[in-house]
Amino acid sequence: MREIRILFLLIVAVGTLGGCKFRKIQKSGDWKVKYEAALAYYEEEDYHRAIILFEDILPIIRGTQEAELGNFYLAYSYYYQKQYILSAHHFDEFVKIYGRSEYAMEAAYMHAYSLYLQSPDYQLDQTVTYEAVAAMQNFLNKYPYSDYAPESDRIIDEMQEKLEKKAYEQCKLYYKLRRYKAALVVYDNFADDFPDSDYNEHVSYLRIETSHDYAKESIRSRQEERYKTAVDYYLAFIDKYPNSKYLKDAEKIYADSIEEITKFADSN
Repeated sequence: MREIRILFLLIVAVGTLGGCKFRKIQKSGDWKVKYEAALAYYEEEDYHRAIILFEDILPIIRGTQEAELGNFYLAYSYYYQKQYILSAHHFDEFVKIYGRSEYAMEAAYMHAYSLYLQSPDYQLDQTVTYEAVAAMQNFLNKYPYSDYAPESDRIIDEMQEKLEKKAYEQCKLYYKLRRYKAALVVYDNFADDFPDSDYNEHVSYLRIETSHDYAKESIRSRQEERYKTAVDYYLAFIDKYPNSKYLKDAEKIYADSIEEITKFADSN
């Protein structure tokens, strides 16, 4: 127990001395002292202190060669601290200011990667995911043959799958809520945004069912037109998915729609 207490006191003493040294550096009026200390703290992976010093001196040394490396390390310091909103911002600012830097390509990738790390689960708002996809695609467009390209492609595919899942769940939600007019718009948007999705078969079937129910609950003057729309969706569906697992249900909707259209024809 005595040895443990001595070790603990030594650790506290070292930490106190380190804190005193850092405060002395902070108070220094020499930016070079702070700059060298910031680099040293960065190398020691003491990113918190590195950030404090970099943030203090970078506005002062703007336009110097030291500022370029300092801004690059500041962005990475936030990244290693898992403060991805700030790392994305600082990597982006680095690219804008130092577009010809040897670090520009890496910073552009890290900007997109920091956005990617903020991307939430598919149930949540996906604004940042769209931003990450755009940033990563811009990176690939500019650096298609970089060492980061394969991982960039993988990340884009991963985020697209998330966006696809989110959009599909939205389609099902609109159907469940019976918001017919809005649902039909959502289905069309899904097909446009994700033409190769495996979910398109189900979304196409939902379009038929929603159109039929929309017609059924419409005022009489709009029913015939909307039943005909349901029939058109059915014909497009069986043409594209002749062996669909939803075929029997689709045929029932088609038959009912034709019956309703016939009633309108007979009444005229």
